[in-house]
Amino acid sequence: MIKIDEKTALVLEGGGMRGVFTCGVLDYLMDQKISFPYAIGVSAGACNGLSYMSHQRGRGKFSNIDLLAKYKYIGIRPLVKKRGLIDQQLLFHRFPDRILPYNYKAYAENPGRFEMVTTDCMTGRACYWEEKFDEKRIIDIVKASSSLPYACPIIYVDGRPMLDGGIVDSIPLLRAYELGYDKCVVVLTRNKGYRKSTKKVPVPSFIYKKYPRLRVALRNRNKIYNEQLELVERLEEEGKIIVIRPEKPIVVGRMETSVKKLTDLYEQGYACAKKVIEG
Repeated sequence: MIKIDEKTALVLEGGGMRGVFTCGVLDYLMDQKISFPYAIGVSAGACNGLSYMSHQRGRGKFSNIDLLAKYKYIGIRPLVKKRGLIDQQLLFHRFPDRILPYNYKAYAENPGRFEMVTTDCMTGRACYWEEKFDEKRIIDIVKASSSLPYACPIIYVDGRPMLDGGIVDSIPLLRAYELGYDKCVVVLTRNKGYRKSTKKVPVPSFIYKKYPRLRVALRNRNKIYNEQLELVERLEEEGKIIVIRPEKPIVVGRMETSVKKLTDLYEQGYACAKKVIEG
């Protein structure tokens, strides 16, 4: 069993609906009553991390699989009705307020620190947010962290325009190190050896014209992500970090709606966590 001390961190990658793998991992950790003094999540990792920090076992799975099947909050319907491929009003307001209540009290009382990552549209750099008590601000931050470029609107946090943290810091391992947490457990949503295309991502000239630095970040995101994966694999080989990741290539897309595929990936996450943690 893993040994947790005051220098141990949990790092949660995003990945859209691939984040159901992380749901399985976190449910295993909660079943084993494993907690960390510090955790950091990006995009789907931020969403799932909030449920982990409030000790709401199964909430992530229920939200991402059961409620997806019922409310169909991804795809053409929300695009037509909500002007985005994801119904953020449903996910970040109706779900936590009424349908699947979020336990803000348990989150506030959790002594562990939790940061969520966003991308500042003005600077093109990562922002790291820590909020335990202001419920509206918590939602603003996690919504911004999960606002996929092109697919979702820009979200304002403290008056600043923000998008998905995965644009510039998909795997915030170095952030944990920067804060002094040198023993990290990293949860990825891609198999070992996965790399994105090395070509720069083209950004249409009419997209984000007001935010030139964001456009640069979007063009370079594949390169930065691959560099982060290489760092993770190197540190893992050196025995400096523990990595929990899918064991085979993922068949679940970022906007996946297949309940069977999502359920299989959730179960894989639980099994992989058990295998890694228990050795």
